[in-house]
Amino acid sequence: MKKLAFLMRLAPLALAILLLGIGPSLLADSGANHRVRNLHFGVSGGNVKDKNTRFCCSGTLGSLVKNSSGTQYILSNNHVLGLAGSATVGDDISQPGLIDNNCAIATVVADFTVAPALTSNVDCAIAQLRPGLMDGTGFIEDIGTISSVVKTPSVGLSVAKSGRTSGFTTGSISSTSTTVSVRYPTSCGSNNGPVRTFTNQVVINSTTFSAGGDSGSLIVTNNTCHQPVALLFAGSSTSTIGNPISLVLTRLSSSLGSTVSFVGSTCSASAATIESLGNGPSDASVEFATAAMRAREQDLMSRPGVIGVGVSQADGNQQEAAILVYIDSTAKVKTKLPKTISGVKVQRIYSEPFVAF
Repeated sequence: MKKLAFLMRLAPLALAILLLGIGPSLLADSGANHRVRNLHFGVSGGNVKDKNTRFCCSGTLGSLVKNSSGTQYILSNNHVLGLAGSATVGDDISQPGLIDNNCAIATVVADFTVAPALTSNVDCAIAQLRPGLMDGTGFIEDIGTISSVVKTPSVGLSVAKSGRTSGFTTGSISSTSTTVSVRYPTSCGSNNGPVRTFTNQVVINSTTFSAGGDSGSLIVTNNTCHQPVALLFAGSSTSTIGNPISLVLTRLSSSLGSTVSFVGSTCSASAATIESLGNGPSDASVEFATAAMRAREQDLMSRPGVIGVGVSQADGNQQEAAILVYIDSTAKVKTKLPKTISGVKVQRIYSEPFVAF
């Protein structure tokens, strides 16, 4: 999905909502606190250079991380903080973002530091926090403090996120080990750009989990522990895509030259006392389905209209894993798929093309 982009100085929030079709039903917590000056995370922000003569863009300042020396950084996407690879070290990062301040620079809270290349299978970046300008505990709006212990994503896992546009929302992971084709607009406000392929991604199929401008949000477990699961970076009106968080930390640590970890508590899923994290297929079933999918992945992704393929729950039996194929709902083609692969059911789901937003 694409970051919010609006006519510079001519598009107040009310018009933006009208233009994008984002109504109150998508603003789970009414959203207002996410689009104003806010010391918490999960709120509006971005690189102050993310604009042109007609448009300005913003995303979400997702969460707080630190390096091995304790220096704190804001975590978000490369295309939010790093201008999809074209930012300069030291670029100002503002909160709120340009779109929520009439395309003018608001409070500068951080300085762009590093972003792994988009070719490294992640869309992530960090910006060094300026002291005293954001909550040093890493408190995320409507979520609170999180765990520093990450959680491996799994099908059926109950998750939550807090983002600039749709605020606090919940859902469950629909597919893992997912290969997706994502379009990257060439500039703020553009609809065209290169398509990049990401593998082993996390997908939540929901019309309300995210919207344009939520890129950079941290996806966490929907329980009292709030373990990081994935970093939201793309999707469509019916799907949300996230980088698995362990890979994000690995790529960031390599790029920074120092171990990156979350600022938070040391609680883990075993310490959670409320909501179930969800039930899904057995590990053995997922492993078998993943192997079957990998054997035909290249073939499936090459078929007309296919924009993604991953491992999900079988329809009618949540304990059984299935191969889920994402089909471009706007493509005027007929996509033929096998009913099974090595005995694993093949299911399809229709979606608009995936875009980095």
